[in-house]
Amino acid sequence: MKIGLSTYSLLGALKTGEMTVLDVIQWISDHGGEHMEIVPYGFTLIDQPELAAAVRSKAKEVGIELSNYSMPANFVQESEEAFEAEIVRVKQHVDLVNMLGMTHMRHDVTAFTLPPDKMTIQWFEANLHAMVRGSRLIADYAAHYGITTTIENHGFSVQASDRVQRVLTEVNRPNFKTTLDIGNFMCVDEQPLIGVRKNLPYASLIHIKDFYFRPYDEHPGEGAWFTTANGNYLRGAIVGQGDIDMRRIMKLIKDSGYNGYLTIEFEGMEECRAASKIAMDNARRLWLEA
Repeated sequence: MKIGLSTYSLLGALKTGEMTVLDVIQWISDHGGEHMEIVPYGFTLIDQPELAAAVRSKAKEVGIELSNYSMPANFVQESEEAFEAEIVRVKQHVDLVNMLGMTHMRHDVTAFTLPPDKMTIQWFEANLHAMVRGSRLIADYAAHYGITTTIENHGFSVQASDRVQRVLTEVNRPNFKTTLDIGNFMCVDEQPLIGVRKNLPYASLIHIKDFYFRPYDEHPGEGAWFTTANGNYLRGAIVGQGDIDMRRIMKLIKDSGYNGYLTIEFEGMEECRAASKIAMDNARRLWLEA
């Protein structure tokens, strides 16, 4: 098991210019992390080959593994031309992943922000064919590089454990698995312990995050709260300090025999560097105690 950090956890510092992605690599190394997930928000690599090469070199220099590359994608398009253009775009990112020396990638299959009518099971089933077709094309392309592609429980329409499994089953490729986010099930009001237990057998990488939860009729006031698919309230928390049953989930993961990357994702209100350090330390301690 290796504890690491998503660059998304330090998005606050990246957006203000206080840190660059190269600084993030050094920071992870300095604070006990073992690997880094690349999420190209606050910076880009696809259009900056020199920076991409510098990321690979810096990670090697400080002993940080590049564990995963996570990107948005949407295979549910209005036309065949738009679908084909999206496939070309995602393939360019696969090429980048290979150039970085990485072997694991997560892509979405629908737009992240969707209106309520596109979160329904009816919409999901009606558009499943496009999600599957796109995922197969990308998985087959990535297979030539030895890259595993994944779908995360992410984006409301494909966030519940059963829907993730439905896509996995239909795509049916040996190098297509799931990046399992222990917290994201809450966005569609699924109990994390249940979602994790159901999808662990299909996981090739695990995101560790935490949330504060408030029911729909207890408005929490101002702050970085957002609503779930059914109107409850969530806010990002430091791992181990929120309302997710982190100890039981860590034990569940450990008892399953999973021994891969655990990637910390912080998206709360606290200062991102301090929060990320506490989160990594908590995750390591909880793993050892599990």
